[in-house]
Amino acid sequence: MSILTVKNLTHGFGDRAIFNNVSFRMLKGEHIGLIGANGEGKSTFMNIITRKLAPDEGQIEWAKNVRVGYLDQHAVLERGQTIRDVLRSAFQYLFNLESEMNLMYEKMADASPEELDQMLEEVGVIQELLTHQDFYAIDPKVEELARGLGLNEIGLDRDVEDLSGGQRTKVLLAKLLLEKPDILLLDEPTNYLDEQHIVWLKRYLQDYENAFVLISHDIPFLNSVINIIYHMENQDLNRYVGDYENFQQVYEVKKQQLESAYKRQQQEIAELKDFVARNKARVSTRNMAMSRQKKLDNMDVIELAKEKPKPVFNFLESRTPSKTIIETCDLVIGYDSPLSRPLNLRMERGQKIALVGANGIGKTTLLKSLLGELSALSGEVVRGDYLEIGYFEQEPKQIPDRTCIEEVWQEFPHMGQAEVRAALAKCGLTTKHIESKVEVLSGGEKAKVRLCKLINKPSNVLVFDEPTNHLDVDAKEELKRALMAYRGSILLISHEPDFYQDIVTDVWNGESWTTKVL
Repeated sequence: MSILTVKNLTHGFGDRAIFNNVSFRMLKGEHIGLIGANGEGKSTFMNIITRKLAPDEGQIEWAKNVRVGYLDQHAVLERGQTIRDVLRSAFQYLFNLESEMNLMYEKMADASPEELDQMLEEVGVIQELLTHQDFYAIDPKVEELARGLGLNEIGLDRDVEDLSGGQRTKVLLAKLLLEKPDILLLDEPTNYLDEQHIVWLKRYLQDYENAFVLISHDIPFLNSVINIIYHMENQDLNRYVGDYENFQQVYEVKKQQLESAYKRQQQEIAELKDFVARNKARVSTRNMAMSRQKKLDNMDVIELAKEKPKPVFNFLESRTPSKTIIETCDLVIGYDSPLSRPLNLRMERGQKIALVGANGIGKTTLLKSLLGELSALSGEVVRGDYLEIGYFEQEPKQIPDRTCIEEVWQEFPHMGQAEVRAALAKCGLTTKHIESKVEVLSGGEKAKVRLCKLINKPSNVLVFDEPTNHLDVDAKEELKRALMAYRGSILLISHEPDFYQDIVTDVWNGESWTTKVL
């Protein structure tokens, strides 16, 4: 049974086409992975099927009475609510039924016998529904799911206005899972989850009885929970049965078959054109030449998709710094209250360190304290000499209304426009992306603009806070290669062991010094 059917979908932004006459279907119980390079239109597709965005052409048909839950990577929360309030709002329809039932109880005192019988019957139906939906166990449900995603570490009575972008995303994910919709639409749900909570979400999705569509560039995670792949590439959308590894094998075979057919056809076209050119002027062979020309005119010409530019990241290296990069003496980090016990850490030249641990223990706070962007509660940080630090933040500052060219030019005014374009192209951005406003780009494309600025500024220390969030598979692999080749020092926060294990020489586990109860 088809839950969602998409027919002849065409959509674009300005002169940039995203989809051209694509189709899609989702059947009951399917666990679909929606994959493709940054900027291919995965989030746009989600917005179209949830009717947040109207397509230029095509039909979107959902089965009747289907409840759809959508985790949008750009979703926001309203101010003035606590985390607990938001999570409990997943059951708002049950609270509304309870209010309706209580109102009936109040009216019963003045009701006639006939009205009383009617009200008792209605109250009985509501009461049965509330019991069936575990209404009287809502708070334990909220607590259990909050623990699974690490929200209890943040504090359920904390105002959502005080949360980071990553914490807000976790709250929205928890609310969505509590709602238990018929269909889950998840756009990069692991971006702000640590390893422990990714494992929890993996188990949840593996056991999920209903259908879902998942966008993720975390291939091990994706592979463990899906059974259907839809691949977006060059305005097209193709379905593959099986996991990501099976998709890769079939995709490669199809690609080779298409290339072989293209070469054979090009050879045939060349021979036909040559025959026509040599024989069309001669009376004796003119009819044969016209026949060949007719065959050429009616030929369905195979076109190979243009190769997408693959990113190349090479970090410019500056002079050698002092032997000691950073050293702390009884450093206590935090804002209003301590997030750590006194820390005595030392980072030396050439070390590449992964900073790991659960969300909320202060990993980003430590980075900012070490860089001098945040004052310590006590203790001190001593930074070495001749440090030239490149810093990639998890949540970048709001970018003004500028194009990609203007954004990079602002940082490197000595560059010519051709140099800026070339630098952005090396990061895997097309001409359309380069000339677009930064704010309209996908999360991965924005990350590539930030990386462009980082790789073109000489450094001897690189500090990364979750650099792989939003990056597609090719960009992640290239970033990994570049960091392995980098001869300077690296301090890196990442929740993807597959990404950082081959890069780092040391691991700092924040859970060993945090004051948070884990």
